[in-house]
Amino acid sequence: MASIETPTTTLRRPAGYIARLGEWAINTNLALGDMGVFFLSTLYWIFRWPGRRAISETFAQMYEMGTKSIPVVMIGGGFIGAVLAVETLPQFQEIGLASRVGSIIVISVVKQVGPILTAVMLAGRLGGAMTAELGTMRVTEQIDALRVMGADPIRTLVVPRVLACVIMTPILTLYSDAIGILGGWLVAVRVEGVRNYPFWHYAAQSTDLFTVNVGLIKAFFFGIVISTVACYKGFRCGNGAQGVGRACTEAFVTGFCLILLSNFILALGLNNLYNALYPNQPSVL
Repeated sequence: MASIETPTTTLRRPAGYIARLGEWAINTNLALGDMGVFFLSTLYWIFRWPGRRAISETFAQMYEMGTKSIPVVMIGGGFIGAVLAVETLPQFQEIGLASRVGSIIVISVVKQVGPILTAVMLAGRLGGAMTAELGTMRVTEQIDALRVMGADPIRTLVVPRVLACVIMTPILTLYSDAIGILGGWLVAVRVEGVRNYPFWHYAAQSTDLFTVNVGLIKAFFFGIVISTVACYKGFRCGNGAQGVGRACTEAFVTGFCLILLSNFILALGLNNLYNALYPNQPSVL
């Protein structure tokens, strides 16, 4: 019997793996389709007048998401700029170009570090808060109550949060960029002894309006990703406190992965756009 059962057991394992892989693929496609419908519904209510109540709620959410997030974003940006100066200055000193360290700090902070760092911090702070709030409303059947009263939950709950996050993420990114550059300047000039004028001269020489816009465009799309994923996970969370906690974790992990993916796609697209607009200039994106 052992010689007969052994082949049967080995044949079942690959079949089980394939079945689980197929189930995962089907569930992933269904979730992506559901999220797409959710996002399109949000866009529909954004471009169609959402109502005065939604607009006033948007300003309240902008205060909660933006003003209360400034200290966290500024602290993170300042330390990142300081770390960039500490890590890059020795290499520049070895080749005799310490005065040009300001250019690499500004480019790194404005184009990459500032937008991504701000987005990750907001995904943890705002994404978790939005998911928990909406998930609790779903568990306590407040979302169902809105439907019973004839109010669209997406128009009432999702649109203000998405608008507030999309508006405030670029603004917070500017704060993070400014403090990050200041932190790099403090370490390079005040601590390491780099001359002040060359630091700012080469920083301004390597930065133009397109460079700043790259970071703001990325921040705009990151705000869409953070708010949409957080609201979707809140609307689709499981029952009970465990379901809300799992939804918050999934919102952060999914948002973080989509931030990295969208950053890669935007970098490719903006790089091609830069080459098309400035064909004779070297690409620095």
